[in-house]
Amino acid sequence: MKIETDRYRPRSLRRRLIGLVSIAAMVILGLAANLTYRQAHKDVQELMDGQLSKTGRLMLAQTQQGAEHLANLPAAMASLHGDREHVNDIPLEYQIGKGDGTLLVHSANAPKTPLNSPVGFSTIRHEDAPWRSLILETGDGRYRIQVAESIPARDKEAFEIATKTVLPLLVIFPLLLLAIYVSIRRGLKPLDDLAAEVLHRSPENLVPLEDRATPHEALPLVAAINRLLYRLSGSLDHERRFTADAAHELRTPLAAIRIQTQVAAMSQNDAQRQHALAQALTGLDRATRLLEQMLRLARLDPLAQIAAPDKVNLAELVEDVIAEFRDHAAANPIESDIDESAPLINGDADLLRIALRNLIDNAQRYSPPGSPIHVVLQHGKASLTISIADRGPGVDEAELPRLIERFYRGSAVTAEGSGLGLTLVHRIAELHNARLELSNRDGGGFEARLFWSA
Repeated sequence: MKIETDRYRPRSLRRRLIGLVSIAAMVILGLAANLTYRQAHKDVQELMDGQLSKTGRLMLAQTQQGAEHLANLPAAMASLHGDREHVNDIPLEYQIGKGDGTLLVHSANAPKTPLNSPVGFSTIRHEDAPWRSLILETGDGRYRIQVAESIPARDKEAFEIATKTVLPLLVIFPLLLLAIYVSIRRGLKPLDDLAAEVLHRSPENLVPLEDRATPHEALPLVAAINRLLYRLSGSLDHERRFTADAAHELRTPLAAIRIQTQVAAMSQNDAQRQHALAQALTGLDRATRLLEQMLRLARLDPLAQIAAPDKVNLAELVEDVIAEFRDHAAANPIESDIDESAPLINGDADLLRIALRNLIDNAQRYSPPGSPIHVVLQHGKASLTISIADRGPGVDEAELPRLIERFYRGSAVTAEGSGLGLTLVHRIAELHNARLELSNRDGGGFEARLFWSA
């Protein structure tokens, strides 16, 4: 069990950031140290060449006093006092001679390179090691000097100086890691505060999170959480409304059923008993229909879109629904005009079937017996329309916008119903990117249209 827990342990964003930034800082610091070392090494070598050149020029200047003064030069240089010997002093070897290559004086370990070699810097072999050599000549060409230093000794000196240049960067690195750690902890503190605020909220507190103190990078997260809170609030509102509506709307039919059942139980007359039972059954049918409508709305309200849309042939669907009503010998004949060329749409055939049944059922409820109901499926260049029209009393124009409200049935309605049919149709239309249009017909009657625009 412990292995599974460790395996699926959540990754820490703070550790991830500290690790990535530390690795990046290490790489950058390493590159900086490398470049600094290379540049310092190069600068030290150039400085040593400059010192070698100055020393050679000063020693060559001694030839201006005559060649006889050069014989004692090595002893004179060895007898100088006042400067402590440095550990890193690089031995300087030299030889001085005439322009034709005749050697006049040289140090004890001077190279054997001929003095008539080309003037300037060069690399020579001496004592099985490379040496940096410089040959200088006087202006009149009478005298020449060669000064040389061991390249390994020069490299060692350059390495030590360059290393001392890079060393501060290595000392700074732990401080840099500490600064990275502190900065990331402080930088992520708003996320910790946000997590604490969400954690300590009660289930009833679905107020959106404040984003005034939220960093710009965390705003998408706060926006997503607020959208989730909004959806949760909407879902809870739907549940509360469903509970309240169910309690309110079912009270009347249940009370009527109870009364009719009591009448049937207490009645001694068969006719009265049968009538009471028939009324109770009617009440049960009404309560059942009401519950079905409310449950459908409860399922559809939280949806943002249809879960698994499919291609729906509206022409076939409309014909099937009309056939169902005709099979039940409805009191109102249904006249249809269906455009068979209507295109397929993306949607849920079962939901659209429920919407059409509700619209046709409403038309039959409010139409005079025997008056026809017209069902038309029309396909235009940029639109698709299903209309259901009747010859009923219609609705007051001021009440038309309110017909899609829950349980609103109009002030002059006498037919039985729950007031949820058009609400359900309106919600199904929204899920299918359609529009429910309600209007009174010229000359009397009511028309409901499902309208799709291209």
